[in-house]
Amino acid sequence: MSGQKNGLTYAQAGVDIDAGNLMVEKIKPLVRSTRRPGADGEIGGFGGLFDLKAAGFTDPVLVAANDGVGTKLKIAIEAGKHDTIGVDLVAMCVNDIVVQGAEPLFFLDYFATGKLDPEQGASIVGGIAEGCRQAGCALIGGETAEMPGMYQEKDYDLAGFAVGAAERGQLLPTDDIVEGDVLLGLASSGVHSNGFSLVRRIVATSGLGWNDPAPFADDRTLADALLEPTRIYVKSVLKAIRGTHGIKALAHITGGGFPENIPRVLPQDFSAELDLDAIEVPPVFSWLAKTGGVAANEMMRTFNCGVGMIMVVASGQAAQVAAVLQEAGETVSPIGRIVPRRDSGVIYRGAIAL
Repeated sequence: MSGQKNGLTYAQAGVDIDAGNLMVEKIKPLVRSTRRPGADGEIGGFGGLFDLKAAGFTDPVLVAANDGVGTKLKIAIEAGKHDTIGVDLVAMCVNDIVVQGAEPLFFLDYFATGKLDPEQGASIVGGIAEGCRQAGCALIGGETAEMPGMYQEKDYDLAGFAVGAAERGQLLPTDDIVEGDVLLGLASSGVHSNGFSLVRRIVATSGLGWNDPAPFADDRTLADALLEPTRIYVKSVLKAIRGTHGIKALAHITGGGFPENIPRVLPQDFSAELDLDAIEVPPVFSWLAKTGGVAANEMMRTFNCGVGMIMVVASGQAAQVAAVLQEAGETVSPIGRIVPRRDSGVIYRGAIAL
C-alpha cells in the first residue's frame, strides 16, 4: 500500500548498534594493553581464548571469581566520574582469587546501561584495563548491553568475572595453621567497594554534595575521595607467596568486615585474635563513624577500617614476609595472632581508633 509507513528500527526502540560498534573500536587499544603470556587475541569474537601452557602452567587448578562494585556506582554516576570504577571491578574479583594462592590470568566484564554513551563506556573500560594491568591479567572479552526501560539513561551496572590458576597442591589455605601464627594486615586504600549503601546514607545526612571538599581529605572533593579505587594486592602477595613459602592463609576484607571474612579461611578449632590498637584507621572511617553515629562493632562488620587484606603467617617467618611485602609497596602491620577457638571466630583486644 502506497500510504504504509516504514517499520520501526532497533534504534527507534532505544538500542544504537552503531554506538556499540564505535565503543568497541575505542576500547581495542585498551584491551591490547592488558596482553600477557597466554592471551594475545583481539576482542570481537564469540569467546575469549587463553593458553594455560603458554602461561607456564603444567598441572593447574583453575580458580574463578565474579563480583560487582555495589552502590559505589551511584557515586560515580552522580558525580560524572567513570575512569576509576573499573579498577574497583577488577580488584573485587582478582583479590578473591589471589587469597587462594592463585594467579589471576584473565578477566571479562559485563556493562549494562539504559543508553550507551561510547565515551563514557570507553572511560569505564579504561579503568578495567588499568585494573587488569595492575593485576597482571588479560582483558579477553566482555559484553555491553544497552537496555532502555531497564535502566535510567545515565544509570549503568557492572559485573566482572576473573579466572586464575595455581599449580596443584599450592592452593591456600594450607592445612598447618597452628596456635601462635601471626596475623599481618595490609593497608587498604580507603573504603574499597563495600558498605556504600551506608556511606551514601551518611553523606545524605551530612548535607554535603559530591563536589564539596572532603572533610577527611585535603584538596579532594568528596566524590574523588570516596571513589579512591580498591587496592589490588595481586603482584605483591604473589611475590610473598612464591618468595617465602611462609603464608598459610589470606582473607580479603570485603562485605562483612573482620568477623565474617577472617573465619572463612581458618580451621574450626582456631580463632583470630585481633589487636585493634595496632590498626591504623584512615580518616575516612573516623568521619563515617562520627558523622553517622556508627558503633565500632558495626564499622568492623561493614568496612575494612584500613585493613584490606589479612594473612596468616608462620611466626618465625613473619618478619621475612613483611619485608617482601614492604619492598613490593605494601604497608604491613602485625595485628594479631591465631589462638584456640573461643566463642567466635574473631576476638578483639583493645579498641579501634575511630
